[in-house]
Amino acid sequence: MPEVWFAPICAYCERSDTSFWSEPLNALSNAAFLLAALAGGSEARRSGDGPALALALLAGLVGIGSFLFHTFAVRWSLLADVIPIALFIHAYFFLALRRYLALGIGAAIAATLLFVIVNVGLEPILDAVTGRSLDSLTNGSIGYVPAILALIGIAGGLLWPREDCAPRCTRRRNGFALLRIAALFGVSLAARTLDARLCDIWPIGTHFVWHILNAGVLYGLVRLATRHRAAPAPSAAVFLHAP
Repeated sequence: MPEVWFAPICAYCERSDTSFWSEPLNALSNAAFLLAALAGGSEARRSGDGPALALALLAGLVGIGSFLFHTFAVRWSLLADVIPIALFIHAYFFLALRRYLALGIGAAIAATLLFVIVNVGLEPILDAVTGRSLDSLTNGSIGYVPAILALIGIAGGLLWPREDCAPRCTRRRNGFALLRIAALFGVSLAARTLDARLCDIWPIGTHFVWHILNAGVLYGLVRLATRHRAAPAPSAAVFLHAP
């Protein structure tokens, strides 16, 4: 590999040098993703839910990739960190459109491609408008804003009033569940953002909190997808055949 792939990256409070275990909390807290993957994957496997099982496996890869980044902390390990995260976000978005909102496959693919464009283009546009690097200001958290907005948007679609949806129907329950998951995601994102700002008073940082809480987010999403598919409520029948 070219030397650039081995260029060291020091992005978090806990890292003080280039050694493998310079970020012990950030590295070991990735076990939470493996636990989330095991728990979510177990439910998906029992339900025979292939797409949810694939998402659980992606959650496990998120933990492995993040561990590699917080130990090796070089350019190639950064890719091992961000690629599984991006795959999970976009795969879940597609599944949510199909399973929760019952979009046709063509519409779901088109919407997912648009979501990819938003994810890629939002930060440069905001940087141009504000004249500042929002990546630096947010410690890289700006890149996750489209994901949390997508959760809120899909929840809004589920909560939109419908005549065939009683107050406690599956559709509404899942809408509120997505809002709770989005709220947890917001808290975890705050921990990620504050890591750089708290270095002087809290040298270990708060990035490991992001890992633990975000593992809960991924587990919640996989669990909700599995239970939504398996729900017997008549109002959810249209979703049961979604992939």
